[in-house]
Amino acid sequence: MKWIAIGLGIVVLLGGFQLFHRFRNDEDDLDRMNKEVTPDYTRSRYKEIYLAGGCFWGVEAYFNRINGVVYTNVGYANGQGEETSYRTIGRTGHAETVYIVYDPQRLSLDTLLTYYYEIIDPTSLNRQGNDVGVQYRTGIYYVDPADKKIIEEVTAAVESKLEEAVVTEREPLKNYVLAEDYHQDYLDKNPGGYCHISLADIPNEKPVIRARDYPKPSEEELQERLSTQQYQITQGKGTERAFDNAYWDNKEEGLYVDIVTGEPLFLSTDKFDSGTGWPSFTKPIQWDVVEYVVDTSLGMERVEVISRSGKTHLGHVFPDGPRAEGGLRFCMNSGALRFIPLDKLEEEGYGSLKMLF
Repeated sequence: MKWIAIGLGIVVLLGGFQLFHRFRNDEDDLDRMNKEVTPDYTRSRYKEIYLAGGCFWGVEAYFNRINGVVYTNVGYANGQGEETSYRTIGRTGHAETVYIVYDPQRLSLDTLLTYYYEIIDPTSLNRQGNDVGVQYRTGIYYVDPADKKIIEEVTAAVESKLEEAVVTEREPLKNYVLAEDYHQDYLDKNPGGYCHISLADIPNEKPVIRARDYPKPSEEELQERLSTQQYQITQGKGTERAFDNAYWDNKEEGLYVDIVTGEPLFLSTDKFDSGTGWPSFTKPIQWDVVEYVVDTSLGMERVEVISRSGKTHLGHVFPDGPRAEGGLRFCMNSGALRFIPLDKLEEEGYGSLKMLF
């Protein structure tokens, strides 16, 4: 079934998706800009784990929706050599695997692994659902040796309730090859795609922000609602003055939304003082609420950040943010944002997002 669905993924690839982000420029620009917008969590305050659970489309979609999971991508782990592809993993022995970054202050490893064992059959060797082959084996691959004890304890607890032995691999990560672009966030881009995992009942599920809930107003409405400066920034790609804008030093808890559509964009918990005089954030509230455009204006090459629904010019993203938070700096214009204090979220219609604070 998965091979039937793969054609849809190829269409998405041809549409220009790069990793989990949506760019709007040619292939060369995508390659050059990719590193600019990809977080690096290897030396961050977050924890990393790699989970193989059969077809990685469903496993990624499942974990991506759990509160406390910060970032995911999919790839091929613990095979022979550092190179493979979707077409060759059956020969190289890699397993379809999901890379998961999680916040240990919100989600413990033992809880995350308990969720994992609930969606797989740990007694099935080289098979999950309708997918059969060594690439569909189950496995827990760790990068922190201290995690081994927790992994074995959770596995033992699971095995004690089963009549058969657990065959899920528990090993240090040996290698990991990022999967092709069309596999990333596959079920978000193809909601009707094949999935052997039920996404109907996800524990501690994060609220999902959908573009269709935040349509862009008409041009006439925009000109009526926005100030001259706000219109110039959001529609004309303008930039406000540093240290002379509404939110650069705002320390209040709350939510920042697109001033054009109201789509949620950033949390105050991800805001930091970058010293630039503009409001800066380490990540968006949900990775797909923003899009990226290669910007060659002003004689330099930068990555412009625009909102998903309104195509509002927000600012730019740079790879010089706090290393502990993944290394990105989303440098935004206050004039493109509206701030909603935490205690006003309910009355403004954003009450479901309070669980993220």
